[in-house]
Amino acid sequence: MSLEADLVVDRLRLKRRLIVWRVLAVAAFVLALLATAGIGHQGGHLLGLRPHLARLRIDGIITEDRDRLDLIDAATEDAAVKGMILDIDSPGGSVSGGESLHDAVARFAARKPVVVVMGGVAASAGYMIAVPAARIFASNSTLTGSIGVILQSPDVSGLLGKLGVNVDELVSGPLKGQPSVVKPLSPAGRDMLQGVVMDLYGQFVDMVAAGRHMDPARVRALGDGRPYTGHQAVALGLIDQVGDERDARQWLAKDRNLPATMPVETLQRAPKRSWMGIRMGSLMGGMLEAGVRAAVVSLLDEPATKTLVPQGLALDGAVALWQP
Repeated sequence: MSLEADLVVDRLRLKRRLIVWRVLAVAAFVLALLATAGIGHQGGHLLGLRPHLARLRIDGIITEDRDRLDLIDAATEDAAVKGMILDIDSPGGSVSGGESLHDAVARFAARKPVVVVMGGVAASAGYMIAVPAARIFASNSTLTGSIGVILQSPDVSGLLGKLGVNVDELVSGPLKGQPSVVKPLSPAGRDMLQGVVMDLYGQFVDMVAAGRHMDPARVRALGDGRPYTGHQAVALGLIDQVGDERDARQWLAKDRNLPATMPVETLQRAPKRSWMGIRMGSLMGGMLEAGVRAAVVSLLDEPATKTLVPQGLALDGAVALWQP
C-alpha cells in the first residue's frame, strides 16, 4: 500500500473517532441540560418545566430542619410553582422548629396561595405552622389547636439523696443553673422560667392572631392549651372548613383561579447517593468531560464551516407539643 493510501486510511479512521467523540459531547451536553432543569424539588425529576402546585408533607415531631426550609424557599422563588398544599399530621414539636417553619410558610404565602390539609392531628406547633395559610381544611375528627408552650425539666435530687450521692454545682449567678436535674427549682428560677414560657406563648398568640385575623384576646381565651376537634375548630374560627385535599383543590380553582387539574409535585429532599453511585457518577463524569474536551479539540481542528423529623429525637428546651 502506498504512503498516500495509508494517509487516506488514517484520515478516515481519525474522522470516525471524531464523530464518536462529537456524539459523546452532544450526549453530555443534553444530559447536563436535563440535570440542570431537573434540579429542584425531587432531585433529578424534571420539575419547573410546567406550572404546578407544590405539596409539603409535615408529619411527626417538628424540629429544626434547614433542608426543609431551603425546599420551601426554593419553591417560593420557582416561577413554575403556583401554590402550595401543606399536608400536616403532627402533634407539634420544638418552639424554635415551629417558628422557623411558620416563617418559611409565611414567606411563601406572601407571594403565592397556601392551603392546609390537616390529618389526624395538627396541634401546638403543628397548628402554628398552619396559620399563615389562606385556607385551612381539616376533618371533623382532626385534633388541632392546643395553643401553648411547655417547658419540663426532671429533678432527681430526691433519688440521688436516697442513694447518698451529692452533686456540687458551681454557677456564675443564682439563675444560671436553673433548671437543674440535681436540685429542686428555686422560687426565683421558677419565676424566671415562667416568664420565658409566657414570652414564647405570647409570640405563639401573635402568630395565630396575625394568620387568622383574630383579636389577640380572643386567641388567648381559646389558647389555654386544650385541643379542639376539627368540628369545634371551624365554629371557633381556628380553621376554615371541614374537607380534604380535593376540597382544597376546588377552593384554589374557585378562589385563586388555579385549575383543579394542575399537577401537584411533592417537595422532598434529593435522594442520597451511595458510595458506588458517587464513584460511578465520577467515572461517567470523567468520561463525559473527556468527550467534551476531545470534541472541543476536534472542533478547533476542523474548518469553521462545521459546526440531575425524624420522629423520636429528643427535644431540648421549650416545646409546643400536644401530649395526649
